[in-house]
Amino acid sequence: MAQVTVRQTGSPIRRTKDQRATLAGLGLNRLGRVSVLEDTPSVRGMIAKVHHLVEVLETK
Repeated sequence: MAQVTVRQTGSPIRRTKDQRATLAGLGLNRLGRVSVLEDTPSVRGMIAKVHHLVEVLETK
């Protein structure tokens, strides 16, 4: 299955609780942290929800 690599670039400070929870669900909790996830519609939706806090590095 395809994978997507995501890096956290923004701080969750002063963000809503659901955005913080979304970052935690993506496995991100610190600036610069990188997470490799399965490329599914639910993961893409989570990335879209916090697109201003993360950067998609690559899709395999």
